[in-house]
Amino acid sequence: MPALVPPVRFTPKTPMTTTKSGTLDVMAGIPDDTLDDTSDDTSTLSDTARADRPTGPTGDGAGDEAGGDAGGEARYTIDELAGLSGVPSRTIRFYQSNGTLRSPEKRGRVAYYDGAHLARLRVIADLQERGLRLDAIRDVLGRMETGRDSLLGWLGVGDELQAPWFDERLTVLTHEELETRFADLRHGFIARLEQSNLIERQGNTRPPTYLVRSPALLEIAVRLERAGVDLEIAFGASEIMRKRISRAADELVPYFAEHAGRGFGRDGNPNEVASAYQSLRPLGLQAVQVIFAQEMERALRQFVESGKVLGRSKGQSRSRSRR
Repeated sequence: MPALVPPVRFTPKTPMTTTKSGTLDVMAGIPDDTLDDTSDDTSTLSDTARADRPTGPTGDGAGDEAGGDAGGEARYTIDELAGLSGVPSRTIRFYQSNGTLRSPEKRGRVAYYDGAHLARLRVIADLQERGLRLDAIRDVLGRMETGRDSLLGWLGVGDELQAPWFDERLTVLTHEELETRFADLRHGFIARLEQSNLIERQGNTRPPTYLVRSPALLEIAVRLERAGVDLEIAFGASEIMRKRISRAADELVPYFAEHAGRGFGRDGNPNEVASAYQSLRPLGLQAVQVIFAQEMERALRQFVESGKVLGRSKGQSRSRSRR
């Protein structure tokens, strides 16, 4: 399974049709008005290129000249294709060289592209906006062409990967609201919250307002402060946890991707892979809680057995520092 990293919602720039099997046909044509609107581009062609442009057969059912065939399908030079798709000519040639885009039809020294090339370039651009690497895009498109997967299926996996694991919303609080909420805490607590980036002052408004990006983390910090754990200590602990969990997440994502269809997501089709990722959301959070509890029990047991149950008192620390 290709690695999927998300960031932007897929918004097709052109209608795409589905085959009888239900898979998305990325090689389908684009709207006729888009394909036919090439008068400005074709006006720049040389006389030789115009003469070489493929046309439909003569006789009954003959196609249009200069840009059409028997089926009315448009033909483009690479510069015209670049203009319509917004993809530079150099990039189009690179896509051809690595197999992401099929080769054009050659007539003499001129290469001609069709609506299928244009549709493919637009799909590639949309998938890149969603965060897919080019090799992953090539693999996905290749699987679609063989009927093994559909683009809609893979986009569904991408949407599933981008779904939030924890649902919380930004909150804006005034300075008065913060003072009322934390009136029982030490003087300067609001300033220390700001230093820890748990709250962010918004501009120079009067009265001051503060953005709370994670109300859940703010609540945890407040409860720890009331339990006797200073904000600075709690913040330091959160940084240790974030560093370790971030590393674990970076290792787990490619681990699951590499095993798609081989123990993760059954046979690896998009729906089953999406279902596997969906199950990770509640169960993964539960697993983190269980593993964290087990490891804290282990570490605390070892700490007690070492005889270092309590750290040095403030008096001991000060007396040693004077020596």
